[in-house]
Amino acid sequence: MNDDYENREEEQASLRARLEQLQLEHRDLDEVIEKLSESPLSNQLQIQRLKKRKLVLKDMMGRIEDRLIPDIIA
Repeated sequence: MNDDYENREEEQASLRARLEQLQLEHRDLDEVIEKLSESPLSNQLQIQRLKKRKLVLKDMMGRIEDRLIPDIIA
């Protein structure tokens, strides 16, 4: 029983660390996209790819958050 609790705690710590990494990358992409968009010679294809990556990160963050916060059935 104690092993299950410890495994769950380790899993949650790992998920929180991964979530922080994804959030950081998401913020970094925000800054890069903003800088590229300000340039008159911006590469729209590159910006589009970065935005797509940002959406993928947001989806990944949502799945991790769902695992960290259990559903409460009312």
